[in-house]
Amino acid sequence: MNILRRAAHVTLTVAAVAVATACSAGGTTAPAASVTGAAGTTTQAPTPQAKTTTAAALAPRAASKTARKAKKPKLGIADITPMGEKVERVGVGFPIIVTFDRPVRNKAAAEAVLHVQAEKPVEGAWRWVSDRKVVYRTKTYWKPHQKVLFTARLSQIPGNEAAKDVSRRFAVGTANISVVDTKRHVMKVRRDGKLAKTIPISAGRGGLKRNGVDVYLTTSGVHLAMGKKRVETMTSSWLGVTDPKDPLYYKLEIPWAVRISDSGEYVHQSAGDYHFLGKSNQSHGCVRATPAGAKWFYQISQRGDVIVITGTKRKLDWRNGWSFWQLSWNQWKRGSALPAGSASASASTPSPSPSASPSDDQGVLL
Repeated sequence: MNILRRAAHVTLTVAAVAVATACSAGGTTAPAASVTGAAGTTTQAPTPQAKTTTAAALAPRAASKTARKAKKPKLGIADITPMGEKVERVGVGFPIIVTFDRPVRNKAAAEAVLHVQAEKPVEGAWRWVSDRKVVYRTKTYWKPHQKVLFTARLSQIPGNEAAKDVSRRFAVGTANISVVDTKRHVMKVRRDGKLAKTIPISAGRGGLKRNGVDVYLTTSGVHLAMGKKRVETMTSSWLGVTDPKDPLYYKLEIPWAVRISDSGEYVHQSAGDYHFLGKSNQSHGCVRATPAGAKWFYQISQRGDVIVITGTKRKLDWRNGWSFWQLSWNQWKRGSALPAGSASASASTPSPSPSASPSDDQGVLL
């Protein structure tokens, strides 16, 4: 994904096992018998006590090795998105994305130990999107201005008892929900339910088809803000165009860029052509805004904010970035490994206490 730098990562520790020391057998030993070898050399035959002592010395080492192997964690977590409450506030559409450190064989057992506790609970469910990655999404948007605690009790997975349990608390901020009307060329931004700003925009103009898809059209659907950059380098490499002599080539430094998909869609300041804003669609797929509007939108944006785009014939794919809200609730729940109606799969519970990036030079739309 679109991977941003994480402020905190989960470190799994392997439990150390102490090696026991064998004691020597007590009492007096009989003199060892002399044995003449085939070559005429004389050696001392080992006494039964010596054999016992050797076996006693080796047994604890073998047991210790077996114990270390048995207690080694078989499954850990490599990454949790978003970051914790001390690093960022997230929007009301945010997903919890858990990436394990290896493919998960027993998905039901792993999912059963993942728990979400919210101060203002809403129904939610996990969906597996790969053998290593599972995503938690709510049925309706999160309530704003609260804390949500995620806990993974990895030590409760059978055979994984040596794993360390991990948790992360998220801070949900203001409910920023924007609606982009590509037919009327306007974006309306509501904050906690109140209209905060109306911004003239210009969306994708269309007209360039690749594999039957008009890649110059902005995708219609429920997007989430995935990250933002004060200045983003936007190039035509997403089209496969890297030759500066090609008429489709571009490489531009664009201010106030908020990313909303993996396919290169942003809300950003228009690179000139301000006379089209609010009047017609002229972009390569992004949502262009006025300098003042783009800067304001950038400043309030949180990862997980909702941006709903309407009016185009190109539908947003739910696997494009964090576009998980494109699936209906029933479709989403079918991705869980747990039986339907399971409490772990279907609801967040009240929190016991209120304490818990794209690269610079990448192919993107304009």
